[in-house]
Amino acid sequence: MSISYKTRKSLEKIGLTSYEIRTYISLLKENELTASDLSQRSGVPYSKIYEILGSLESKGWVGSDESRPTKYFARSPTTGLEHTRQNFELEFKENQSTILNELIPLYEKSGTNEKPDIWVLTGVVNISIKILEMIELCKNEVMIALPEIDEHLVKQSIPKLRSLHDKGIKITILISDKIDTRYLKPIYNIAKIKIKKSLFGSGIICDKRYVIILFGKTKKLDEYVAIWADHIGLAGFAKEYFEYLLKDSEEVIL
Repeated sequence: MSISYKTRKSLEKIGLTSYEIRTYISLLKENELTASDLSQRSGVPYSKIYEILGSLESKGWVGSDESRPTKYFARSPTTGLEHTRQNFELEFKENQSTILNELIPLYEKSGTNEKPDIWVLTGVVNISIKILEMIELCKNEVMIALPEIDEHLVKQSIPKLRSLHDKGIKITILISDKIDTRYLKPIYNIAKIKIKKSLFGSGIICDKRYVIILFGKTKKLDEYVAIWADHIGLAGFAKEYFEYLLKDSEEVIL
């Protein structure tokens, strides 16, 4: 059994070594193998095979029985990936705590101020252009809060939302209970839509990185005003608030 170069590189990127990949792929070809047989099948030196198997077991990719000699078997790739993901997250949290505990005091003493990219936008056209630019940058998730919506707006948004959906981007839309849900039928199958009572404030969040907060029309300027920011902290706060609002919202059923 051989695997593609692309898959091999992906396995390397998540932390498997060349010997570990060869060992795991060899086990996928067989039901169970002893370390000695596995060394011969995989081409991994016998002096290294127990170390490699121990590493693969700790990473969740390989299991073993209690026979003598011990026999090893490949776990599901799904199991291996999930175990690796959990290890990454645990290791990241531990490193994050260590780094922040030492570097945050140094940062605060330095007096350095962050310089996030924040724009104040006025006018429907400028706001719409910036929203489209922001959405084009999304890779994983879009969250949209809309207290008001009309049929014309839904029709305009369908092509862009369908494009995001086809790319595998998760779309969540939170709307007010005052909105006529009949307008939502065209996007019902491409976005998760939830209703929140007394929803106010509009905004869009992309990937916990970009955020637009819409304030509506001001009396002084007689123009619609919004704030756009490329700021992880602000977008993260907005995402947390959005998720808080979702907790007691209801699913739209059409």
